[in-house]
Amino acid sequence: EVTKKVWAHIKKHKLQNPQNKREILADDKLQPIFGSKKLDMFQMTKAVNKHLK
Repeated sequence: EVTKKVWAHIKKHKLQNPQNKREILADDKLQPIFGSKKLDMFQMTKAVNKHLK
């Protein structure tokens, strides 16, 4: 559920790298969650889960 909401935010704000759709370019809201400005989509779930446990 949380991952779906994060993906909705990413798509709404067009935060995927246009040249590499697997790369997420974090905005000011996502950067504290991800811990970096760029993140691979597979690392995204791991980064989000750290905050849920």
